[in-house]
Amino acid sequence: MNMHAARSAFGFDTLKRILGISVLAIRWDDAVTLLSRLIAERRFTKVSFLNAHNANLAYSDPVFAEALDDFLVLPDGVGVDIAAKLLYGAPFPDNLNGTDFIPAFLQASTRPLTVALLGATRVNAEAASVKLSALAVQHKFVVVHDGYFSPVEEPAIVERIARLRPDVLLVAMGVPRQELWIARHIDARHCTLPIAVGALLDFLSGTVPRSAEARR
Repeated sequence: MNMHAARSAFGFDTLKRILGISVLAIRWDDAVTLLSRLIAERRFTKVSFLNAHNANLAYSDPVFAEALDDFLVLPDGVGVDIAAKLLYGAPFPDNLNGTDFIPAFLQASTRPLTVALLGATRVNAEAASVKLSALAVQHKFVVVHDGYFSPVEEPAIVERIARLRPDVLLVAMGVPRQELWIARHIDARHCTLPIAVGALLDFLSGTVPRSAEARR
């Protein structure tokens, strides 16, 4: 399910186009509800976040932009808020930056889930798994692989994901590699929600500091 299908199925009818990318204008709580429903109904949906950096990359990279057209894209950061104000006269309802939103979403999801982690270094991914396990004790977190692998290793990684068949797959490989990797390798056989999360695992591990709050 992409942005337009999710919008039709769940009644969210507001999109803002930022540099050609359709972004869902949605409240924080409604976004939590939407993702929870997608999982409960096993509706395969690729999820990503658009911030100013990603928007500029997509504007100059048609392959990345085309891939994002098949994702449910959520607004991330003050940069896209400024763009929305200029283009539409109002910012997005909420800043759904993935570093805050994904942990909060998992914590709010009462239904036990299996959440797979793919990306970052192995040490950071394991540390992030421990942090998430403490934050959302109702879920099972599994590190599939770090983000440093060759094309030769990809089939085994994809097969492991398919065997696990997690509800959520957090892919932390950086932009645009993570979105393109999801687009090329992951479908409904592998998980329900593959989510491109950037540096989330590094931030959760505590080894990489976040930017100042005013810039998020």
